Amino acid sequence: MEERKRLIFIVDDDETVRMIMERYLQAEGFRVQTFALAEDALEAWEREAPDMFIIDIMMPGVDGYELCRRIRARSMVPIIMVSAKDDEVDKIVGLELGSDDYLSKPFSPRELVVRVKTMFRRIDAMLSGKVETEKQPVLQIGDLKLYLDERRITKEDTEISLTTKEYDLFSYLATNRNKAFTREQLLNQVWGYDYIGDERAIDDLVKRLRKKLRAADSSVEIKTVWGYGYKLEG
Repeated sequence: MEERKRLIFIVDDDETVRMIMERYLQAEGFRVQTFALAEDALEAWEREAPDMFIIDIMMPGVDGYELCRRIRARSMVPIIMVSAKDDEVDKIVGLELGSDDYLSKPFSPRELVVRVKTMFRRIDAMLSGKVETEKQPVLQIGDLKLYLDERRITKEDTEISLTTKEYDLFSYLATNRNKAFTREQLLNQVWGYDYIGDERAIDDLVKRLRKKLRAADSSVEIKTVWGYGYKLEG
């Protein structure tokens, strides 16, 4: 049986950018659907669910932030946000809304392909158990339960909603609790060794996780190891 090709939705009002991204991703074996408007992408989603969204921030009508918010309200599908705005605040807002990665325009199409493939590899590795973790199906961390096979976390049977990257980072810290890691080590673990980006991506992930742990009133904490990195205690 022929292996199913992954489907990627590209949502960007710039036709040239859409065509370039589509051409490079198709050359790597992905199926691609492109949309100039977020509303059209949401409508297409009702017919077939994509395996990833690539979303521009600045669009007419429903912008990228709002689209990301709507996606996260119903799915944890991977999201990469792209924007001509190269402001750190915009990146943080996008990540806090639930995107898994962020690219500033102009960017190399090859870099986009690398990030897409890396994200899928990380997901596949976690699902197949190739990432070294404790082999317990359920891991108790303080007042949280980590369901390794299902990639979900609960507190008193209430699930804490995490993005793909948030879960990857939390599960790695949890299965190595009380052990400190540098930002570079965590970056390599979560994004992979061919990730093209800086270590602040880990700080953004930690900030988002801490916010969600506080909202859940959890006793589990991600501690800063000053001058080094982070560790999880619980």
